[in-house]
Amino acid sequence: MAEVIIGKVSDFFARPVVAGIALSAPLKVGDTIRIKGHTTDLTMVVQSIQIDNVSVNEAKVSDSIGIKVPDRVRKTDIVYKVTA
Repeated sequence: MAEVIIGKVSDFFARPVVAGIALSAPLKVGDTIRIKGHTTDLTMVVQSIQIDNVSVNEAKVSDSIGIKVPDRVRKTDIVYKVTA
């Protein structure tokens, strides 16, 4: 499995549990990502992506997106896309 950096967590909201991510590479619904930081390490499949509270199927470089996450993440955590 290969991991490529695609962005960084820019914000976190506890209710609902959402991570704001600044993208440095494209991302689409169905992609597997890993969010890793000092105390964070979670791998998940992206179920939905929102840009300005509007659901989209994919996001491009430099978009700021929101995705639901299963657990707390922190600002500056690095987001990787996992490929087989």
